[in-house]
Amino acid sequence: MMNVVLVGCGAMSRQWLDAARQIDGLAIVGLVDLDAERAKARAHEYDLTGIVIGTSLDAVLSQTRPDAVFDVVVPAARREVALSAFAHNCHLLTEKPLADSPENARAIVDAARQAGRIHAVVQNRRYVANVRRIRRFLDSGAIGAATSIHADFFVAPHFGGFREEMAHVLLLDMAIHTFDAARYMAGGEPAGVYCQEWEPANSWYRQGSSASAVFDLGGGKVFTYAGSWCADGFRTSWEGSWRIVAERGSLIWDGHDLLKAEVVATGRDGLFAKTQPIDVPPLDPADRVGGHLGIIRDFIHAIETGTEPETRGTDNIKSLAMVFGAIESAETGRRVAIS
Repeated sequence: MMNVVLVGCGAMSRQWLDAARQIDGLAIVGLVDLDAERAKARAHEYDLTGIVIGTSLDAVLSQTRPDAVFDVVVPAARREVALSAFAHNCHLLTEKPLADSPENARAIVDAARQAGRIHAVVQNRRYVANVRRIRRFLDSGAIGAATSIHADFFVAPHFGGFREEMAHVLLLDMAIHTFDAARYMAGGEPAGVYCQEWEPANSWYRQGSSASAVFDLGGGKVFTYAGSWCADGFRTSWEGSWRIVAERGSLIWDGHDLLKAEVVATGRDGLFAKTQPIDVPPLDPADRVGGHLGIIRDFIHAIETGTEPETRGTDNIKSLAMVFGAIESAETGRRVAIS
């Protein structure tokens, strides 16, 4: 039995608890929140009888002595939660982003290493079926190596609460999903970025609801991102809308079910090389999917086998570096190197 304490009982915790109750051998033994009544309400909602509820993570960990901590707190509290978890010899799975600053991200990753604990991030766009299909398709070489990766993200959610008061809200709160997916699908390592962000007149956010960025992913790969949290009309998927240009063809994905590719054929049609459709193979049975559920299962498997989960902090920090590089570029108006 894997015993877990979940900290942070806001709206996002429902996705975690929905997934957790589908996993045999996982038991939620404690809930922690600064608002004890909110934690009690969540325990009642999920029929978590007999568990420990508290406002102090250290106190609940001392009482329950769990194997792992699920971190669903706001980003500003991430480092404190992580250090507490590792001090109590717990493994840690955290909601994205890994941290709210580069310094805190490095501190968390270093603390996990020193404690010898598994630390992973819920970067759940990797666990989308078409993301897996695209990665396998590009790895096959069917259209050659990717050279240009383009993603659009245009949605207009009225969250209320802390997001609408955040600085750099699109880049810090959401863009990492798209950045990480691009890095994963194309197999790139971020080297630099130029980014501009702005606040349109129609925005209801405090700062940074719209952004455009150009990343150098190394090896001749360039990734462009255009996004907005306040673009009413013609909404994209939450996964974004994608075009990947490769050496011998292109692939497009609407973020839903439309996934098509074309490869260069023999001959020309006027000015243009002829192309022909090429099938993108279906999901491979070995591919791990399922959003939060898939990631939690991967995390538990890593603990049980002593392996590393795919979204481990030491890898995810590279995607987070893209976020902070873009923020620095937006603030300074210059290209920023990403290390």
